[in-house]
Amino acid sequence: MRVAYGNRGLVGVLTPQANTTVEPEFAVLFPPGVAHITARMVSHSPDMHTRLVDYFSRLPDWAAQFANAPIEALAIACTGASYLVGAEHEQELVESLSERIGVPVVTSGQAVGAALQVLQARRIALVSPYPRALTEASVTYWESYGVEIARIVEVGAVAASFHPIYAMAADDAQTALATLEDEPNLDAVVMLGTGMPTLQPILTTPEIAGAPVFSCMLATAWRTVLAVDRLPPSRENLVAWINTPEWAPRL
Repeated sequence: MRVAYGNRGLVGVLTPQANTTVEPEFAVLFPPGVAHITARMVSHSPDMHTRLVDYFSRLPDWAAQFANAPIEALAIACTGASYLVGAEHEQELVESLSERIGVPVVTSGQAVGAALQVLQARRIALVSPYPRALTEASVTYWESYGVEIARIVEVGAVAASFHPIYAMAADDAQTALATLEDEPNLDAVVMLGTGMPTLQPILTTPEIAGAPVFSCMLATAWRTVLAVDRLPPSRENLVAWINTPEWAPRL
């Protein structure tokens, strides 16, 4: 069943409670005819790691907020939780939730993993907005996809802000990305997190020495639209999102 503003498909989106980037970037990334509705994952813990685990511990509750809305895919736009629960448990959660709600479920972590697989990436660089401990957890997660982390560039947190990641500007990500220009033999550059704005940096620098540059948000949108269209991921359809972005005029 289609809705008025989603004649190609309606997507349900779960996002962390204070994230200010997911909805604007999905509004840019999703093509005409793909609409989205959003629900917030909530935790009252003051500790970031505990909050992230809380988000994934109650996925059926968060998804239930969509009630009987005719979503054709569910995107979970939170990468940090994937790192902390691990790829194996994440897959179990995805399979269980997908069976429960009857539509494909896409996590940001698995979307990036799919992108790395279709690129046949073996040696990658990360641009990370996270605190050091979460960056280290991400390394273990990405290595489970069979890649080597050649280099990590950390983006400095914004002091005295409502959130150290969500308050970052695209220029912060662009500056960090520029430091990788002398890194040889990369197969991909991944800009981490669903909270750091990354679309302008990708548009400005779609590749570094031939290595595609993409973000968790771009990968999630790409994989989710493929799920709506019932198409398999491929290098060709991923590179089209990066190098000849249909979303550029909307940005």
